[in-house]
Amino acid sequence: MFDRELLAADIKNIIWALQQITTRFQVIQSSDDFLKDDTGLEKLDSICMQLINIGEVLKQIDKLTDSKLLAKYPEIDWKKAKGMRDIITHHYFDIDAETIYAVCAEHVPEMKKAMEKILRDHENG
Repeated sequence: MFDRELLAADIKNIIWALQQITTRFQVIQSSDDFLKDDTGLEKLDSICMQLINIGEVLKQIDKLTDSKLLAKYPEIDWKKAKGMRDIITHHYFDIDAETIYAVCAEHVPEMKKAMEKILRDHENG
């Protein structure tokens, strides 16, 4: 059995990080916006930091639940989500703004919905 309160806190932290990404991404209209000036680079840096945090906490959730919880929600590619942390951390100077743009535009909203569902299921279960 796992610590239900710790798991709930981890899930809430991910939801918070996803909301931060969503808020910071609102002013970004294309991947070029990340690279055109210092403000764009700051957005890219701060979004990447939250993606690192998310990947790290997803790994903690897997440890806490013996990799069983996230597997119940196959609509998200959890392996790639966790792998994003490794890519950003170990290859920071090779980060592709287009990839981060696509993650923010396509995958962050999906993951936020999934994490909110996981939290509801966890609180009701």
